[in-house]
Amino acid sequence: MILILLSTIFLIPVLMGLGKAVEGFSGSLFGGIAGKIASGILGISLIWTILAFFIPLNIYVEIPTVLLGLIFFFKNKLYREFYPFSKKEFSLVLIISLIILLCGSFYPYILDHFGYYVPTIKWLTEFGLIKGISNLDFTLGQMSIWHIFQAGFSNFSDPFLRMNSILLIVYTLYVVEKKSWIHLCFIPVLLLFSQSPSPDLPVIVFSLMILNEIIKENKQTSLLFIFSVFVFAIKPTMIWLPVLSFLYSIFIVKSSFKYLLPGILIIFLFFVKNIYTFGYPVFPVSIGDIGINWKPNPEVLKTSSQYAIQKTYDMQYSYQQIKEFSGFDYIKNWLFLDGIKSKINIFFVLSLVIFIVFSYIKKNKIISLICISLVIKSILVLLFSAQYRFFMDVFFVIFFVIFINYFNFKKSIALFSVLSIIFITFFTLPNIVQIYLPSFRLGSFMGKFESKQLYTPSAYHYNSFNSFKIGNLQFNVSKKYPYNFETQLPAISENYISEDVKAGIFPQLVDEKNIRKGFIWKKLNQKEKNEAKNIINSINNSYKQK
Repeated sequence: MILILLSTIFLIPVLMGLGKAVEGFSGSLFGGIAGKIASGILGISLIWTILAFFIPLNIYVEIPTVLLGLIFFFKNKLYREFYPFSKKEFSLVLIISLIILLCGSFYPYILDHFGYYVPTIKWLTEFGLIKGISNLDFTLGQMSIWHIFQAGFSNFSDPFLRMNSILLIVYTLYVVEKKSWIHLCFIPVLLLFSQSPSPDLPVIVFSLMILNEIIKENKQTSLLFIFSVFVFAIKPTMIWLPVLSFLYSIFIVKSSFKYLLPGILIIFLFFVKNIYTFGYPVFPVSIGDIGINWKPNPEVLKTSSQYAIQKTYDMQYSYQQIKEFSGFDYIKNWLFLDGIKSKINIFFVLSLVIFIVFSYIKKNKIISLICISLVIKSILVLLFSAQYRFFMDVFFVIFFVIFINYFNFKKSIALFSVLSIIFITFFTLPNIVQIYLPSFRLGSFMGKFESKQLYTPSAYHYNSFNSFKIGNLQFNVSKKYPYNFETQLPAISENYISEDVKAGIFPQLVDEKNIRKGFIWKKLNQKEKNEAKNIINSINNSYKQK
């Protein structure tokens, strides 16, 4: 807790200073401490995304960035922004921050933390963006802008990767500054993402901030669209937000199209980044082929697509079974899966129907545009991969819009308190989750409270690996563990090795002497196939050894 607190105290002035510098060029979407920090996150994320094409985001990038932020913070006397807080407001921020720091200090439990988040940040800090890295490990082709932002501050400012906890504290400051108390109801739920560098938390936080500004009829359409596109660039399933900002700009504010151009440039950067790492404009969809030679093998893309379809049904049906579903079966089987996923899916459909009816009754233009945007997003998610984690944000938005005028300060504090007790109990006594929600598999990965958390956040360490070579690629694989979150680079997850060999291919370096030149795939000859089979056998046999 103490070390996360120190990171928070250090980074808030840095981000405020950077935000002040960015606002000198772009203007401010919303004032105050949270507004400057949001601008700082946006600006430095975009700058680092461009830099990452050419250099790693190591300490030599972090130090000048931190110094620049601190210079602007003290030069502009931004510490005065904290003076207007009353004792009551300061106490509220302090109490909520302590809850966030406590929950953020627990062990990470989201599986993507080990298979996607941390490996991505490790690649970015050691090498930067790598061309065709999805050929090495398909998941790494995402390279979210949020992880680019986190990578740049992971060398010494936030070595424990608890930026999500810091962002939740910033969100708390936004709530207090704007006196928009309904946001307090969301913080306990978001604590679930405070231990990992999950992009789910920032996209929900930023989308709720932007939504609040749109409902208040903020006229800064250019900045609204820029921030909305930024959220989309962090996680493309947030497509509803730039759609909403676009519709709001055109039909409510009636802005000129030229005000949308900066946001369009960010979309272009997002596409270029994805083409560079993955081969196509939007990960993991193989649409928009421009004929580059580092795009993934068609068989790998096919396997990924089939896996996404199976994940829609929580892996409870084989791909062949799903192919044989009738139109009615597609819907029925999705709604009535075994376990908690079924309840979430049904609740999602009911929530969307209720919101459509609510929108019709209210006959409010902004609410109607929000509804249209959510329906568009929901249709796209249902068409590609209707996993609950892809429409989780819809629940937050619907709750916010319906109850924004109902939850005053007292009601918001009451709900915040109840939910905080529930989620803190879940973290401190994870066995309760396993008993009462056995189908919530992540509950089994939650670590128990340890006294050392009061000083340093809990973290797993595993750096045992084997090295192999096929063709010109020397690579590492974790021993008796499916993920490579601390394995020396270049590392490949064992399941991707099997998938590549099954497809008759394997990743290779473009330049054996320079890993930054990127990866391509090549067909295996008979000798290499035998080598690959021996490697797979070696990995499988390692699990049989004590």
